[in-house]
Amino acid sequence: MTDWTATRAAGEARMAAFVPRMGRRYANGRNTDEGPGQHKAVSQLSPYLRRRLVLESDVVAAALAAHGAEGAEKFVQEVVWRGYFKGWLERRPQVWASTRDGLERDLADLDKDRRLRRAVADAEAGQTGLPYMDAWAEELVETGYLHNHARMWFASIWIFTLGLPWRLGADFFLRHLVDGDPASNTLGWRWVAGLHTRGKPYQAQAWNIATFTNQRFTPREADLAGQIQGLEHQEPDGLPSLMPLRAVVPPKPGQPTALLITEEDCRVEDFDLAALDIRAAWTLEASHLRSAGPVGDPVVQFERAALADAAGRAGFAAQAMRAGVPPDLAAWAARAGVAQIVTPYVPQGPLRDWLEAATPALAARGITLTEWKRDWDSAIWPHATAGFFKVKERIPRILAEVLPPPAQGVLPGF
Repeated sequence: MTDWTATRAAGEARMAAFVPRMGRRYANGRNTDEGPGQHKAVSQLSPYLRRRLVLESDVVAAALAAHGAEGAEKFVQEVVWRGYFKGWLERRPQVWASTRDGLERDLADLDKDRRLRRAVADAEAGQTGLPYMDAWAEELVETGYLHNHARMWFASIWIFTLGLPWRLGADFFLRHLVDGDPASNTLGWRWVAGLHTRGKPYQAQAWNIATFTNQRFTPREADLAGQIQGLEHQEPDGLPSLMPLRAVVPPKPGQPTALLITEEDCRVEDFDLAALDIRAAWTLEASHLRSAGPVGDPVVQFERAALADAAGRAGFAAQAMRAGVPPDLAAWAARAGVAQIVTPYVPQGPLRDWLEAATPALAARGITLTEWKRDWDSAIWPHATAGFFKVKERIPRILAEVLPPPAQGVLPGF
């Protein structure tokens, strides 16, 4: 098992330990999958960043301070990429909705098609007969983690060699990845399928797998798909139009307030809690919303521990809640006698869907759902309108907006 302790202190300790490797060593070694328990060239901070137990701005500032803009360039870009994917999905929420609805259709087809059901079950159980695929499936289920390069290979083989529906593969990942994020996961699978960067699907190649696993695996070319065709035909209308970023309703001081802590942001102490009349605090377990299927135990345990740590740091004896039927939220708020609920921004994904479904019951009781939004997101998301290059070329300006002056001193090198 990967040694993850789901606390802010553990995340910051992991960050500090990796700082010396955020420069050239990261750039040179990040593409190599050394196997379970051996992922030393990558930070494995993603479960902490995903829940903001560790902040992107802190990680970037540490990398720049230690290695300068040139040395830290690749590491910084990869951190910014996470924000780009989140912003891209915020600007095109229709893509999340179509993925969610398409998955429901795929699951219905699975129920009716015994051959497909067996093929998917074999792939998830590590019984395809392809040793590399089977090893990656086993590592994912047992540890809750896969190296990013392995994720790309796995998704490509799932789609183009095994011929399985991409949304079922994305669902498998989201159920088991401890760092599973609706935006990064959905758009990563779409990128492999040739739907994100249209017409450019990602092909898993035998030489590439052998090279970047240090010969742990040596696939035969004949076992992998040859010429591949992206899945653009599944979306003949192309990408949907850009939408404005969702407006945030901020909390109002002086109103009876309930604090809602979710795994979307476990650093509520960063916000001005003292300005609010907080009458109740809840942690909300919601990892089961990721899928209609069983969610991996590493995911559930990490979420539970992260929420408990977040509540403790915020200084509240928070009541542990579980996301059930959406109207429950209004009932909790009514019993607490509050006029508003405040939570850090919840982006597109299953929890956002749940909160939107809860909104009518809240409105009927005169209770407002309010949010805080971080500067990091506000700086990146407006530029996440097309490919990553548009964001990449703005990185110096983005970081100048969100980093403290000492870290800004190294930005001109980008």
